[in-house]
Amino acid sequence: MNTIAASATSTGEAVQFWILGTVAVIGALCTILMRRAVHSALCLAGTMIILAVFYLANGAYFLGIVQIVVYTGAIMMLFLFVVMLVGVTAADSLTETIKGQRWWAALCGLGFGVLLIAGIGNASMTASTGLGVANAGGNVEGLAALIFTKYVFAFEITGALLITASVGAMVLTHRERTERALSQREMSEQRIRSKHLPPLPAPGVYARHNAVDIAGLLPDGTTSELTVSKTLKDRGQIRDVSGEAIADLRALEQRSTERLGREELRDREDREEGVTK
Repeated sequence: MNTIAASATSTGEAVQFWILGTVAVIGALCTILMRRAVHSALCLAGTMIILAVFYLANGAYFLGIVQIVVYTGAIMMLFLFVVMLVGVTAADSLTETIKGQRWWAALCGLGFGVLLIAGIGNASMTASTGLGVANAGGNVEGLAALIFTKYVFAFEITGALLITASVGAMVLTHRERTERALSQREMSEQRIRSKHLPPLPAPGVYARHNAVDIAGLLPDGTTSELTVSKTLKDRGQIRDVSGEAIADLRALEQRSTERLGREELRDREDREEGVTK
């Protein structure tokens, strides 16, 4: 009776397993199918969180907390931050730096699948001990007894693999410096030379308009592209008034010329009248 009760699955546990298991499988597939390394790391973090929920649901409270705190909260977030800082692009992830690594990865995945099927088949064919017997002395004590006695060799191999993976990650992210590192003074001088230090004309200056979507005009009548927001440029919402301003200036010059011509004509007539008198 105890064996039957231990191996029986309640309705809530079954619903939880099928829903979260589906999400975990989708997250695992997205981890290897996503083109961006940041998206793959986020999908893997979600899968690890679901695994922690499975541990907690099965009574392995210590493993569940360790899965969240250590793997998801520390290691995965560290990997995510490293990827974001290094800036791995999609082109880098698609470049095969080691010859034949895709075939080796496929072979290792096939071997892992065989081991997984064998483990699931063995667990389904043998009778389960039950959580009461496994956690008789406490969950942490029972887990420590299994790790350091029955599975000590597998535990040491896993630790070696994790260390090797960390060293490999550091080797892959290391870049040889091909030029001399700039000092703080040189960096500040380069930053000053690369920017426009004097204040820029505001939008609409010299354009007879006070609007943010109108580029300011330089003294020669051309527009200054630096005075308009890049967002408005991308949207195509910039109004060009340089032609209108130039036309206004030409009209003003023409009116000035006509006015000066009339004034000269009037002065000439006044001088002729004075001579006649």
